[in-house]
Amino acid sequence: MNDTTIKYNDSVHQALQMLQKNKKRFLICIDENKCVKGVISDGDIRRSFLNGFNINDRIDKIHNTQFKYLTLFSSFDEVCALFRSDKIDFLPIVDVNKKFINVLTKKQFHIMLLENIDFDLTYDFSLFDNQKLEHEIYNRPWGYYKSTILTAHAQSKIITVFPNSEISLQEHKRREEHWVIIKGIGKVVLGESVIDVYPGKYIYIPKGCKHQIINNTNENIIFSEVQLGEYFGEDDIIRYSDKYGRVKN
Repeated sequence: MNDTTIKYNDSVHQALQMLQKNKKRFLICIDENKCVKGVISDGDIRRSFLNGFNINDRIDKIHNTQFKYLTLFSSFDEVCALFRSDKIDFLPIVDVNKKFINVLTKKQFHIMLLENIDFDLTYDFSLFDNQKLEHEIYNRPWGYYKSTILTAHAQSKIITVFPNSEISLQEHKRREEHWVIIKGIGKVVLGESVIDVYPGKYIYIPKGCKHQIINNTNENIIFSEVQLGEYFGEDDIIRYSDKYGRVKN
């Protein structure tokens, strides 16, 4: 945690150097006993310059002493409630003497939930820092999707298929899929069958079963997809036909 802590009596210049290095935009200010005295962000430093402070001033003149924090006894509900605030992007974790133990950022918390990792405030959350949140939207020729859960044994997505578009006729060898239609109407090819789908319709797709959803209307189809199996990579998509020329010979 050395990249997120700084001595409370260090200078603003030293804080700026650490912020440049850690890329986290905040620091935890501690004393010689590693007790937390305050927190400081790049925004705090900018505001201090507007108020006449300079880079040689000590950070204890400008750090925030009215910060929110967690203890090892803090509940999951408490963490959720604190991170609902758009003013809180990180939470120091301290013991009963306010000695620094850990720090949890809002992004790290989201990744912990996304990957279904057990709630544990002693976890090394810095392991998440090079991971992207799967809330990004991934576009495809037929529409787009975003993942909502991604674990070793399951993945879930919300998928939108544009009007007069369709996914390829495909199958997967290493996962099964469960679809629930949320919005729109269309058709699903499932093996040798063609099924009309509409909001609330559930489709089970076993491993090795050819499948396709076709939107032949003028409105989007939106459906949830839950994948269960051992592997969820794009290279487990075997295409048999594709409107957009993505079948490999």
